[in-house]
Amino acid sequence: MKNYIKYHPWQIIEEEFHHDFHLISESIFSLGNGRMGTRGNFEEDYSGETLRGSYFAGVYYPDLTRVGWWKNGYPEYFAKVLNGVNWIGVRILIDEVPLDIAITPVTNFQRVLDMENGLLLRSFEISPPSGGELIFQFERFCSMADPDAGVIHIRVKSEGFFGKVTLEPFLDFDVHNKDANYGDQFWISRDEYQDKYISMVSSVTKKTGFTVSSLMRTNLYKNEVLTDIATSAHESMKTSHLYSLDVKSGDELVLNKFVINLSSLYVPAEEQLDAGKKKVETLYNNGYHALKTAHITAWKKIWDGADVRIKGDISAQQGIRFNIFQLWQTYTGEDDRLNIGPKGFTGEKYGGSTYWDTEAYCVPFYLSSSEAKVARNLLVYRYLHLPKAIKNAAKLGFKDGAALYPMVTINGEECHNEWEITFEEIHRNGAIIYAIYDYVRYTGDMHYMVEGGLEVIIGVARFWAQRVNYSEAKKAWVMLGVTGPNEYENNVNNNWYTNYLARWCILYATEQISWVKEQYPTQWDKIKSTVHFDEAELTHWDDVAKNMFFPKDDARQLFLQQDGFLDKELMHADQLPAAERPINQKWSWDRILRSCFIKQADVLQGMYFFEDHFDLDTLRRHFDFYEPMTVHESSLSPCVHAILASRLGKMDKAYEMYLRTARLDLDDYNNDTEDGLHITSMAGSWMSVVRGFAGMTVKDGMLILAPVLPPTWTGLQFNIRFRERVLLVDITAKGCEVTRKSGDPLFILVHKEGRQV
Repeated sequence: MKNYIKYHPWQIIEEEFHHDFHLISESIFSLGNGRMGTRGNFEEDYSGETLRGSYFAGVYYPDLTRVGWWKNGYPEYFAKVLNGVNWIGVRILIDEVPLDIAITPVTNFQRVLDMENGLLLRSFEISPPSGGELIFQFERFCSMADPDAGVIHIRVKSEGFFGKVTLEPFLDFDVHNKDANYGDQFWISRDEYQDKYISMVSSVTKKTGFTVSSLMRTNLYKNEVLTDIATSAHESMKTSHLYSLDVKSGDELVLNKFVINLSSLYVPAEEQLDAGKKKVETLYNNGYHALKTAHITAWKKIWDGADVRIKGDISAQQGIRFNIFQLWQTYTGEDDRLNIGPKGFTGEKYGGSTYWDTEAYCVPFYLSSSEAKVARNLLVYRYLHLPKAIKNAAKLGFKDGAALYPMVTINGEECHNEWEITFEEIHRNGAIIYAIYDYVRYTGDMHYMVEGGLEVIIGVARFWAQRVNYSEAKKAWVMLGVTGPNEYENNVNNNWYTNYLARWCILYATEQISWVKEQYPTQWDKIKSTVHFDEAELTHWDDVAKNMFFPKDDARQLFLQQDGFLDKELMHADQLPAAERPINQKWSWDRILRSCFIKQADVLQGMYFFEDHFDLDTLRRHFDFYEPMTVHESSLSPCVHAILASRLGKMDKAYEMYLRTARLDLDDYNNDTEDGLHITSMAGSWMSVVRGFAGMTVKDGMLILAPVLPPTWTGLQFNIRFRERVLLVDITAKGCEVTRKSGDPLFILVHKEGRQV
């Protein structure tokens, strides 16, 4: 764990420059607005270790895959989120010497991420060889008011310094992905433009043909007097404005850089120059302070609905706000073609593609903290990819409209090529159906069933019905050769979670078909024709559901994670020497696979999803058996355990797991923050609070709260949206108050007591 970030309820503060932690800080201080984002790189030159990255939603490259041994069904590419134009760059020279704080000593360094207002601030002082001091202040934001706009504001103040200061704001498209499989350059220069005031660079991706154009207009004031651009420079893929000024003690320079980044996902390539010129001119005319005010106002609207307020624990408060902030920077729900990559706009690991994390972890967050359309668009994203899910299943031998959604995708096609994941971690299919169920029960929007939901449900049910085979020995349907959520077990038989989820999906499909037939007979006829549904399928489905095999140990009264789990040497994770952890970095893969150690919730993931299927005694037995063997080496692990521990009254464990998920990146628990933040698991910190400590569930259309606070917390307050209502939940040691802020009256349960709010 790193411990260099200062605690503050609304800010992330680094109070001196930590060279060794710079890559971590670049991730932590990332900015975004749902359409674009950039790591917390410095504007000026930096010769130390850095991952310079700016990324644009939906823009990707199908990088030719690399595998050691090709297998039928492998995808030919891995989709990469592309490192795009470096739009934040400002080269700074002091008496012709580049400013580079990797080698230039600085004092009073401070970097601040102002989460309340969505601003990145930085300041420091240097002492040039010629004498005196120069004080630098940087401020930037990716506008939440205009998703194409990025703005940078730099102040340079001289105290006793006499000499030349050069500021060269630039746009540079000569960029590369650190994770390129073969070191390729993914961009080709398309167009350049420059007039007296506005400059543009434009590039197009190889293969996929996405065009991104970046335009800037700048101004510089010396002692509040506007200064002309001295020189404009232009070359292939790069353009710049050069300001070079003589400075004396007391002088202050203020540079404003206004940038518009346009993607062909939203503006056709041939229209980007004209559209960009108009937009950047508007930014310039509005001015820095007006743009900043509009941006802050947009963030205020988000926080009014999404904030979680924790009293008595500043570390916990900072953690949850950081997570909420990064989630909203990554996804705003305006476009059903977009989804949530595990690293968002903060790094390149995992390719920026979509995993099952979205459905299992992010959908609950957006359901409660935003309008229903935001979560609905995440479901529509999967519906739009249903034809490719059917093709993906067909490649693996499935037929008749069976759908297997990819483990990793950016356009609906599978692009993951580790066999134990690509072919075996099929539980992802069930998470997508669970998200539909979660959405419908939470919002009451049953109409979604006839607008795409049921077609997806049928496709997945068909997959499960074909993926099982009948075991004469067990006289039951079994599922062979799978990987459950615990990726430290591969190619196992009858993973309990996968089997349970498969059976539930089949039962849910049968139930929803019956409901749609009754409520929407005309639409059912259309769906039935579209998916070529044969009523005879239901007979096989019913048999599979009734006779699914579940491994268990009668003596312990436990469901087993998989058939052979008790063949392992059972031991607790706290028996592992500290020098051997994390085991995924210290042990061979063979040793991990033979061990009992669990990467993340597996059986317990199922008991979290289907909480009303199991009583507390059953949950306690399974928690007490499996959690001690869990090493929590997945970012998705702590939150599920925090929620279940809260239900069981194990508050020390619940709080431990909450802090681990809320501060995973701020404290770099897993030593991997440097390659990007864990965006999807950040939703788990919200789940830990609202579904864990506040005990929020929905049953039979009724909202239920059963709050229990960690001992150090004196209060917890948050808003939730539920069925076109906004409710304020206020929890203290004295009890729980729920106030309806908008919408019709509602009957809820609080600790099993009915209330009208």
